[in-house]
Amino acid sequence: MTRFGYTLMTEQSGPKDLVGYAVAAERLGFDFEVSSDHYSPWLAVQGHASYAWSVLGAVAQATSRVELATYVTCPTIRYHPEVVAQKSATMQLLSDGRFLLGLGSGENLNEHITGEGWPPVAQRQDMLEEAVQIIRELHTGELVTWEGDYFRVDSARVWDVPDEGVPIGLAVSGEKSIERFAPLGDHLVGVEPDSDAVSQWDSIKGSTGSRKIGQVPICWDPDADAAVARAHEQFRWFAGGWAVNADLPTPAGFVGATQFVRPEDVAEAIPCGPDLDAVVSAVQPFWEAGFTDVAIVQVGDQGQQAFLDQAAGPLLEKLRAAAPSS
Repeated sequence: MTRFGYTLMTEQSGPKDLVGYAVAAERLGFDFEVSSDHYSPWLAVQGHASYAWSVLGAVAQATSRVELATYVTCPTIRYHPEVVAQKSATMQLLSDGRFLLGLGSGENLNEHITGEGWPPVAQRQDMLEEAVQIIRELHTGELVTWEGDYFRVDSARVWDVPDEGVPIGLAVSGEKSIERFAPLGDHLVGVEPDSDAVSQWDSIKGSTGSRKIGQVPICWDPDADAAVARAHEQFRWFAGGWAVNADLPTPAGFVGATQFVRPEDVAEAIPCGPDLDAVVSAVQPFWEAGFTDVAIVQVGDQGQQAFLDQAAGPLLEKLRAAAPSS
């Protein structure tokens, strides 16, 4: 059965609002909630970038049922992997086993702030692999000393570790990436409904119950024109694609890179307006590709509460009616 989640967008809402939205999403019946982990918004007009881990800690105490996850955290530059190991273990304890650690190789937008530079993609992949290995070691609760190509760990121990461990989802794309990271991760994280990627992942992982977690942006609004305008204002960075988005360093860079993206371009990529069947159609390719979990992103803080109050419940009913039952 396909599971449907709600996205806590730290770039478009303040931390207290995010906790409130999380509570409402659980009450409405979403199966899980994922949080972005950014130091900056993509566009200055979004206006927010609170610390995801503080928000998730608060959400863990304000909810009781939904699973929680980062989508995704980069454990290589802004965060040392030993710190990610500690805070993810703490999140698992605070949430009573409801937490999943989503990891990826990161974006320049959030990582350049340390002044350490932005490595080429091959090096970022090497760093991610080493970071995952360190996190796995520290989640054993044993004393760890590590001397690697990119990281050093000196007699570190995570003292509060959950007995069940912390499941790790890894953001992957392409055959080489999957071949490399599937043995290291528990679950696949992807933003494209790629059935070949799912098949390759499953061929490596076997029948282990590994989940495939995707994400789909939407902009629901009773007024279709208002929805298109908001999606263009808040989410036109989405049109750049990962190859561009990963390398731009500042919100100003995203403004420049998207200056020629038109509202109609955004509307072609993101379902905008009151038509919930259009949202179902946008999500359908993910379950057809074999994804087990799909998180919905409602674009913009303006209209977020209206989406939860008016549209989210009926949308969940439509999604569950359309998705395969097994």
